[in-house]
Amino acid sequence: MLSPHEVATLLLVKEAPERIDSDRVELGALRELQLIANEPAGSGLRFPRVTPRGDAVLRAFARLR
Repeated sequence: MLSPHEVATLLLVKEAPERIDSDRVELGALRELQLIANEPAGSGLRFPRVTPRGDAVLRAFARLR
């Protein structure tokens, strides 16, 4: 089960990956669950991105509303 902070972080990665602080503890948990992965950006930086599995989790949350 995801904590509220992990859900919020997953939403933030989906909507604005360039704005997320790379040292957030929640990112490690989301990577371990394979909900996010790092993707290289054009400038050589790496931003997190939501994986298909993470997207499925977000869609499931959206259905609950």
